[in-house]
Amino acid sequence: MNVKLSEIQRPYQICSRCIMDTSDPQISFNDKGYCNHCVIVEEVYLNKTWFPLNGHSRLTSILEQIRKDGRKNTYDCIIGLSGGVDSSYLAYLVVKEFGLRPLAIHVDAGWNSEIAVHNIEKIVRKLNIDLYTEVIDWEEVQDLQRAYIRAGVANQDVPQDHAFFTVLYKKTKSDNIRYFLSGGNFATESILPRSWGHSAMDARNLKAIHKVFGERSLKHYPMLSLYENYLYYPYISKLKNIRPLNYISYNREEAILVLQRELDWCNYGDKHHESRWTKWFQSYYLPTRFGYDKRRAHLSSMIMSNQITRENALAHLITPSYDENERRIDEEFIIKKLDIDAQEFSECFQKKPRHYSEFANLDIFYKLKDKAKKHLPFLRRV
Repeated sequence: MNVKLSEIQRPYQICSRCIMDTSDPQISFNDKGYCNHCVIVEEVYLNKTWFPLNGHSRLTSILEQIRKDGRKNTYDCIIGLSGGVDSSYLAYLVVKEFGLRPLAIHVDAGWNSEIAVHNIEKIVRKLNIDLYTEVIDWEEVQDLQRAYIRAGVANQDVPQDHAFFTVLYKKTKSDNIRYFLSGGNFATESILPRSWGHSAMDARNLKAIHKVFGERSLKHYPMLSLYENYLYYPYISKLKNIRPLNYISYNREEAILVLQRELDWCNYGDKHHESRWTKWFQSYYLPTRFGYDKRRAHLSSMIMSNQITRENALAHLITPSYDENERRIDEEFIIKKLDIDAQEFSECFQKKPRHYSEFANLDIFYKLKDKAKKHLPFLRRV
């Protein structure tokens, strides 16, 4: 029987405002029954860095600077494009509302669903924007993902996510573009417990896991060093990572309607299910192995942005996140695509899950950085 890291000796409790609960082992509650997550959203983000009271004027100023700095270039900014709601809607806004000249970048790590491919093609054609696609060496991604399955850690998306951001950052340098516009947003992502995973940008942790469980060298896999991620790109290259959706009243359902009407965009279901791998990872692996249902965090974020009621969120949470027959088909596909023995794959699920900290990591650096941010405001940008 699997021993879940979220199983700790404390009574079950659920937040009385959002729907976060003790599946986050580090959660705490105040005397009103509000959890630390939604309290932080209310006190730190709301009307400040998220939907700020002067959000329109701040965004206008940012866009003017982007146009000014990029006036001599073919492109004035880079946007990532996955085919999901957030990145698709951002692409629409960037062209139709902001009047910018973006280069869209898609990183193909081998797991695109047919819907994602359809959406990307429609967006690029209808918005008349250039698309740069980088296909990651599949044998190396395959080997790295097998290593993560064998390691049994929570964040199985690291091999994809680390490559995505590395390619995006390095493309800004090669094309002399200073602005990366991201679809990341607090409206649907303000709440995500740290205990449920680990930073995808921790290259030391990635290398340590691969060293133990990998079978081939990572000669071509794109990787971002500590120096590049926290010093070179933000300070020397002066790359600015901007999240425009945080300056507007971003509503996910309204965005979907716009995308369907204007771009013939297709809906794929829950958040991040545009990737066949991520769908299986979030909807089956995490709940089965660790007891983490990421829908709980996404829905809680949307409660705090007034996009869904707590009652409707709870109702959505009790619906199956995965059709069982579809799950079996996807799992067979994953086993075959990863070229991993089905028995070994099954045995990995029987072993006790591991915490990322059992492998070398950058936790000491992250703790020092968090402390430094309190005294050195300029560090808050990274």
